[in-house]
Amino acid sequence: MRMVDIIHKKRMGEALTEDEIRFVVNGTTDGSIPDYQLTALCMAIVFQSMNDEETALLTRYMAESGDQIDLSEFGDLSVDKHSTGGVGDKTTLILAPLVAACGGIVAKMSGRGLGHTGGTIDKLESIPGFQTKETIGMFLKQSREVGVTVVGQTKELAPADRRLYVLRDVTATVEAIPLIVSSIMSKKLAAGAHSIVLDVTVGSGAFMKTVEEATVLAEKMVTIGRACGRNMSALITNMDEPLGHAVGNALVVQEAIGVLKGEVQGDLKEVCLALAGEMLSLCLKIPPEKGRAMAEETLESGAAYKKFKEWITAQGGDVRFAEDPSLFPEAAFSRVIRSPKSGYIEKMNAERIGNVAGQLGAGRRQKGDDIDFAAGIYLYAKTGDHVKKGEPLAKLFTEHEESLDDAEAAYLDALSWSRKRPEPEPIVYKIIH
Repeated sequence: MRMVDIIHKKRMGEALTEDEIRFVVNGTTDGSIPDYQLTALCMAIVFQSMNDEETALLTRYMAESGDQIDLSEFGDLSVDKHSTGGVGDKTTLILAPLVAACGGIVAKMSGRGLGHTGGTIDKLESIPGFQTKETIGMFLKQSREVGVTVVGQTKELAPADRRLYVLRDVTATVEAIPLIVSSIMSKKLAAGAHSIVLDVTVGSGAFMKTVEEATVLAEKMVTIGRACGRNMSALITNMDEPLGHAVGNALVVQEAIGVLKGEVQGDLKEVCLALAGEMLSLCLKIPPEKGRAMAEETLESGAAYKKFKEWITAQGGDVRFAEDPSLFPEAAFSRVIRSPKSGYIEKMNAERIGNVAGQLGAGRRQKGDDIDFAAGIYLYAKTGDHVKKGEPLAKLFTEHEESLDDAEAAYLDALSWSRKRPEPEPIVYKIIH
């Protein structure tokens, strides 16, 4: 079998066989296929796509290219959630203890961030002492005893995807739906959960800009996940403005604690309840509306917050920070941005606001960069709110005082104004079962 023949076949729009896909994944993993041929195949897939059978095979063999976590001891109770990303996303910090407190098993591997803020692992590491590296034995033991474990992805998890993703990122081949689906789902399959709920974000702060695009991606991932033997559902959620009020790392953890303590309402809580309802529906085999009601009751009772503290303690975190979020250190420099005019906030460009957080030091420009856990933004006003001239819009936090002027200007440039209150957009556009 020759790689040049496989590239030619896909360039002509023909479907690849199982043997050909296995050959490509094996050659990607062991390095026997050079970068230029893998890049050529990715470009052919961009133009000619792949059918569902091809995509499912690519996903399965990439999942099998490295370590696979065996969660079978938990039966149907193991459940995972994956978000396609956004600005101010902190849903895992809330959902993991919430679903575990309701009886699910959330044994999860998450990544670090590259961009405007850290990933879930970076956010958790802003809690002093929290450990994100565990052996598989410890990972399973904690999941068994506490019901929730969130650790960093190992380098051995879907290594074929890791190599392909790096090449796609620098060759303008990221947007191919089969490659997106196989990249996301191969890591989720390798992580072992029996059920997977997808949070597919859409809007200015998301990879997908329209509901139609997000729906195509979500339906493909649900289809492929089911073809690979998993229970699946997906939510299309609004990321046209930042989720919640905090963007950053420690700021995000503090807001998540606020939700768990019943102190924070709004879009963040609504998205988490919708996702929790789906996760509990799949792992407990109950209707989604019953799962949501169970999640809401668990939040209100304080059981989810209690489980959060148990989880933080189990992974070495200083539980005092969960009990008193004011203990988190504040950045050396801060600035309140005040409204330049009176009116309604008509739109917030979430991507630009995320980039402002990056300017302040909340994210990485390249792998290996340090993250400033205290850096970020707290939003006092969001889309649809009426503000008067001089009232606070947001507060910036950073260790780099020289970044404040540019960050303030960029933040204000991300807002659009109106004399009339804009029509509210849905928080959850649709659910795909």
